[in-house]
Amino acid sequence: MTNPSLPSLAAVSCPLCAAPQELIWLQDLKRCYYRCENCALIFADPASHLSAEAEKAIYQQHENNPADAGYRQFLNKLAAPLLAKLGDCTGLTALDFGSGPGPTLHLMLQEAGLNTSIYDPYFANDPTKLLSQYDVICSTEAIEHFYQPAKEWSLWLTMLRPQGTLALMTRLAPDKARFFSWHYKNDPTHVSFFGRETFEFLASRDGFSLEIIEPDVILLTRLA
Repeated sequence: MTNPSLPSLAAVSCPLCAAPQELIWLQDLKRCYYRCENCALIFADPASHLSAEAEKAIYQQHENNPADAGYRQFLNKLAAPLLAKLGDCTGLTALDFGSGPGPTLHLMLQEAGLNTSIYDPYFANDPTKLLSQYDVICSTEAIEHFYQPAKEWSLWLTMLRPQGTLALMTRLAPDKARFFSWHYKNDPTHVSFFGRETFEFLASRDGFSLEIIEPDVILLTRLA
């Protein structure tokens, strides 16, 4: 059995931009982490990744409920600025990508007039949803779970219409001194950590404007 506290023996590449990684950036009691010098993504060593079964078992413990006012208030941190940005939602379509075991955001957006579908690889795995194009793609507390974020990001680029918006919720990665004791990294399903620099890299490379609304709310709007 692989010891998750030890780095992979195989060569490691950044799962977002594919740049080769030569040095471990940080190691805690459970995992090693790399920080890409090209795109600034911080990511857990691949040897520490959970199996799909173990990952799903943890997600099934989440108690997200559309009737929970507190959960709706949490999601409204993203929904409110997104809807304010969109204005009139007539005719617009959205996808909640990584909607989880208790999908709720899509209901909130539908209540505001935005035609929203859901997709989740474990709980709403309908591949036909990935064949359409959308004016908005939302992903709340999901991007940090992506083992190969380049794959999802490339998929989003094919699905997002010109001048469309990516609306994301994830905790922005802190500096190295604070990262070591950062509680957010202690969830074993959290493997990819995006900071401001990483979102600036993606926006510049792929033609987006970037708005960081709160420390965990990010809007990227396609320029063309």
